[in-house]
Amino acid sequence: MEIHKVLITGITGFVGSHLADYVIENFSKVQIFGLVRWRSPVNNVKHILNKITLLSGDLLDLPSLKSILSEYKPDVIFHLAAQSYVPVSFSSPIATLNTNVIGTCNLLEAVKDLKLTSNYDPTIHICSSSEVYGQVKEDELPIDEETPLRPASPYGVSKVGEDMLGYQYWLSWGIKTLRTRMFTHTGPKRGDVFVVSNFAKQIAAIEAECQSPVIKVGNLESLRTFFDVRDAVHAYWLLVNRCTPGEVYNIGGVETMTIKEMLDLLLEMSTFKNIVVQTDPDKLRPSDVTLQIPSTEKFHRETRWKPKIKFSKTLEDTLNFWRNHFAREAQ
Repeated sequence: MEIHKVLITGITGFVGSHLADYVIENFSKVQIFGLVRWRSPVNNVKHILNKITLLSGDLLDLPSLKSILSEYKPDVIFHLAAQSYVPVSFSSPIATLNTNVIGTCNLLEAVKDLKLTSNYDPTIHICSSSEVYGQVKEDELPIDEETPLRPASPYGVSKVGEDMLGYQYWLSWGIKTLRTRMFTHTGPKRGDVFVVSNFAKQIAAIEAECQSPVIKVGNLESLRTFFDVRDAVHAYWLLVNRCTPGEVYNIGGVETMTIKEMLDLLLEMSTFKNIVVQTDPDKLRPSDVTLQIPSTEKFHRETRWKPKIKFSKTLEDTLNFWRNHFAREAQ
């Protein structure tokens, strides 16, 4: 597939900004457009603002989406924008559902209308989540694409809706959607509300003497397979070039450990050796997902993709990202 123009919704976010970096580094002739709301912070893309085009719009404003797609007609749309923090979805379920489900529906409606009126027919990556599977049973591991969907949070429910909309628009209108269910991924620039980044930030704050030597944690017994966001965006590029429209694919890593084991690895990297770990009730979810081990055989068969970055490198880079943050603040 020859790609000249891509649109990334959520380009100023964690994965969106890494995807933009990947395309710039590897495909210099591809034009990159990013959908942004007027108040979107651009910290994650400020180093590439001269290489991308930011377009003002909103997933909840259908006319803005139609206008952008009609004018720029990207060959591929990477739909990454979302309310992506699970705990927030418990306190703000309506906002989560509006952004993730209605927002996705608006995007697909805009494409559908342009396809019917002007034969515009892009490939659309619908970014679902491993959270759609919810709490699986041990005898269902590893999780493949046929595992029942039992979402355990409003966020998980919203991603089921997004996922199924992608399938329905392929089935009903022939919109070329590709759905991914991404498992736990992290790396530099990850928001500090997410577990790896949160722990790394706390450790960096302790080293910088900005926090007492106590790390606040939630459930440490959750078992997950981790991998690096930079491997994830490479997978997304392969997805739109090699995979089959209408299908859904698990994407995930190969290094499995509990949250506690991950924290222990980070603590070993710290220059401060007497950090106390303390459970914070505010970090415990009303219902949790504690087994997230994927089968990625289907995606591997079609793309030959495998993660290349060791998770120890991911942890080190994330910790250094936050060390640099506190060093800049101290200047």
